[in-house]
Amino acid sequence: MNADKLLDAKGLACPMPIVKTKKAINELNTGEVLEIHATDKGAKSDLTAWAKSGGHELLQDTEEDGVLKFWVKKG
Repeated sequence: MNADKLLDAKGLACPMPIVKTKKAINELNTGEVLEIHATDKGAKSDLTAWAKSGGHELLQDTEEDGVLKFWVKKG
């Protein structure tokens, strides 16, 4: 999946992946996609809830070699 911006949040513990995601998504225009890479296992539930509460759309999430990858479309 293509993204307009990539955020590397690997190695960061909660709440830093969400803090950095919020900052990064603010730099995008509505409809653009942010790709996030994280290793914190709590990031999946945190990002899912954060996207929903913020009016954004979680397009896809996968896990590869311990790295969680998310694609969030800015609402």
